[in-house]
Amino acid sequence: MSTRILPVVGDADAARSITTLLSQLPDAEPAAPVGDSTSLIDTLARLAAESIDELPEVVLVHERIGPVPALELIREVALRFPAVGVILVTTDAGPGFFAAAMDSGARGLVGLPLSYEELAQRVQAAAAWSVGVRRHLGQGADVFTGPGGTVITVSGAKGGVGTTMVAVQLALAARASGMNTALADLDLQAGDIASYLDVQFRRSIVDLATIQDISPRVLQDAVYIHPSGIGMLLAPGEGERGEEVNERSVRQIVSALRNRYEVVIIDCGTQMNSANAAAIEMADTTLLLTTPDVVSVRAAKRMVRLWDRLQIRKAEETVIVVNRHTRNTEIQPPLIERITSTRVARVTIPANFKELQSAVDAGRMQDLESRSTVKQAMWGLAGELGLVKTPEGGEKSSKFKGDRGSVGVLRGRSKQHD
Repeated sequence: MSTRILPVVGDADAARSITTLLSQLPDAEPAAPVGDSTSLIDTLARLAAESIDELPEVVLVHERIGPVPALELIREVALRFPAVGVILVTTDAGPGFFAAAMDSGARGLVGLPLSYEELAQRVQAAAAWSVGVRRHLGQGADVFTGPGGTVITVSGAKGGVGTTMVAVQLALAARASGMNTALADLDLQAGDIASYLDVQFRRSIVDLATIQDISPRVLQDAVYIHPSGIGMLLAPGEGERGEEVNERSVRQIVSALRNRYEVVIIDCGTQMNSANAAAIEMADTTLLLTTPDVVSVRAAKRMVRLWDRLQIRKAEETVIVVNRHTRNTEIQPPLIERITSTRVARVTIPANFKELQSAVDAGRMQDLESRSTVKQAMWGLAGELGLVKTPEGGEKSSKFKGDRGSVGVLRGRSKQHD
């Protein structure tokens, strides 16, 4: 039986050297190298969607891969594609780094410069492990093997534009359509999704921040199951504890949610930090809410440019949602699209707060009347984003899924409320 090997190498010279050596291994089928972490995850997701048997037995990760660091990439692959054996290629083969690689989920470590004997031994061991795992999965073990659910982040151009409202309604719409749905609050200092849905729950996203391996049981303990059926991961009640959630922990949390739920909606609030930047970078679709006024549109343009400079999200990959839209305003969606260089969702949300006020004041957005034009618009947006199943049971395709870029390093923290 041949062993399929996928090298993940960013440097062209290193890629040629590794591919040449792999081709000399007995019964090895090395694939063409992929050059970055995003391409690797997309490739594995596409193969896993066809069948677990389509996945390579071994993935070889070079230490200088990017934009996601090698150990973080290994952790995500191990979590999302447990039937793949990952080997790390590195110049640091010391016991400390070896332990860190094993903790991340690697099945082996090969030092540089490469040795044929060492590489052959590690590949053989990882391939044997992979075959064993696949045999186990074939017997019906409850382990995630698919490409993962859809992750959508919702951010606000500035405070008060309705970010949390839209995130909540998108989650309710997806769940009402029969989608297994999670709603996470990454407005870490001021998030208050719980108040919109009449929830009192002591656990929060902070409880997952220091856990190295988020198992389904651990995730289940931190998630509150709302009566609507939505799994809710809440922001901490004490805003200062939000600083315990960093980029690394968010990557693990988002990956765990993606593996458990068909749809994951993340409220990122209006202020940027390293935590919600990681979520935006990982998302399949990123929404940025604005209202049709000069101040909000300027803020949206600044946010789009910030994401682009930090290589979090390109402007053309960002979807603007216009809230409180009226036909009489001078600032219409086509103008917003030109100003921000983004795509604007076809569905706009009308300005009619009177429809919302009683549900907001009661903290029961799930009880918003179906005849509400605002609710109809937000649920229409869910349909446009592919979060609503068709009558035949399929899922509407989204026009807004795009490639994910790298995440920059952000230092600021904010306590503004959306």
